Amino acid sequence: MNKEMTPFEIRQHIRSGEFTGNTSGYGQGFVQGNLAIMPKEWANDFLQFCQKNPKPCPIVGMSSQPGEFMLPDLGQEIDIRSDVPKYRIYEHGILTREVADLTPFWRDDLVTFVLGCSFSFEEALIADGLEVRNITEGVNVPMYRTNIECKSAGRFSGTTVVSMRPMKAADAIRAVQICTRFPSVHGAPLHLGDPSQIGINDINTPDFGDAVTIKEGELPVFWACGVTPQVAIEQAKPEFCITHSPGHMLITDLPNSRLAVL
Repeated sequence: MNKEMTPFEIRQHIRSGEFTGNTSGYGQGFVQGNLAIMPKEWANDFLQFCQKNPKPCPIVGMSSQPGEFMLPDLGQEIDIRSDVPKYRIYEHGILTREVADLTPFWRDDLVTFVLGCSFSFEEALIADGLEVRNITEGVNVPMYRTNIECKSAGRFSGTTVVSMRPMKAADAIRAVQICTRFPSVHGAPLHLGDPSQIGINDINTPDFGDAVTIKEGELPVFWACGVTPQVAIEQAKPEFCITHSPGHMLITDLPNSRLAVL
């Protein structure tokens, strides 16, 4: 699929089932979003969880009422049931299936949250001349569970998931400067260097996504990741919940420039 397509055109290919891959590198210039969808009786606790943990869970949009599946504030004709390449369905905190269309599973009590995604700041890094290894190698970004505790809210708690991009030290410093301008898409990195300090035992075996090459003289650079809610959902065990599959995002019509802090 042509990466130069508009977000609307990309969503049409996703909706039709023609595109089911990860969305890194697509919809350049536009905000991509992680997804968390849950029954309304869980939504207020989750909203508070996001507010207490803005680095891994920055909210860029949500449905205006339970059962609403069109999200006009985020883009033309967005139907959250079909416009993400792959979804995960959890029952009582257990991942039970991955699907490409939520329509058969949709309920009138569901509330949708769209959270900022690191794919948005990757574009800013590349524009500044920095390499983003997962894009260079054409794979999903590696993501890891850590020992960094989130702040609890109601029934939600858990540890932070991070995404990793290897860089030389000078590039990592520049990446911090660039990403600080994008707090709505995870902001500056949480950690640079030794993975074991944040509870990662094997950098070559990510918990989500794909491993990438780390070259001699490079540091692993870790950002808070929007897969964090999936860990919180596993802990809270709502009877029914939906997320995106890691790396398979909602591509919105919101320009990335709207999220930058100048």
